[in-house]
Amino acid sequence: MPDLDLYVHFATRGEVLGAGFDTNPAEWEAKPEPDYLDDRAQDLMRRDYGLVELSFQADEGTWHCFGINVQVHRLSGGDLSTVPVPLRNQYGEFTPRVKFDELAALITSLGYRIEPDNDATTTNIRRYQVPESGVRVFIVADVDPCGYADVGAEGPAEHRVGDVCSIVLSPARWSARGLSEDLPPQRCRNSRSQKSHSTK
Repeated sequence: MPDLDLYVHFATRGEVLGAGFDTNPAEWEAKPEPDYLDDRAQDLMRRDYGLVELSFQADEGTWHCFGINVQVHRLSGGDLSTVPVPLRNQYGEFTPRVKFDELAALITSLGYRIEPDNDATTTNIRRYQVPESGVRVFIVADVDPCGYADVGAEGPAEHRVGDVCSIVLSPARWSARGLSEDLPPQRCRNSRSQKSHSTK
């Protein structure tokens, strides 16, 4: 599946279309597309391209990327326009859901490891790490963490146990704070980001 190629490449290399850590916002603008939402707070900025979210920090007036989040769960509603055009051009069709078993098999077939990296404070999400790249993969473990009665045994149509929720590279965040603070919010089980785009 072409979309799996993106997820495998990011999980093992930590980059999207050749851009990774220490790139500045202008360099990223040339990669996904010029349509995005910026959320700034003092010397921190979150840039939302839809499927891909970036975190930047200003250092002496220059913005540097310190976090990349591929928000796979945002495709679960079926709106594939969330995928930036350059990624669609590069990888072709994207599916609404990605199974962890398929992703893990491709990662290990390339000689990389993928190991459990769980946090005992949460039960609705399981976390795995690719040690060679530092990338974390978040997996849906419980489609009904809040105990809603309207969720069937197999979960809502957009999510299943074992689906990939997100793939994240942000080692500075994990080393600087509690791991549980970096888990995807429970809303990822049944919603996708509502974002308004800003165009340069």
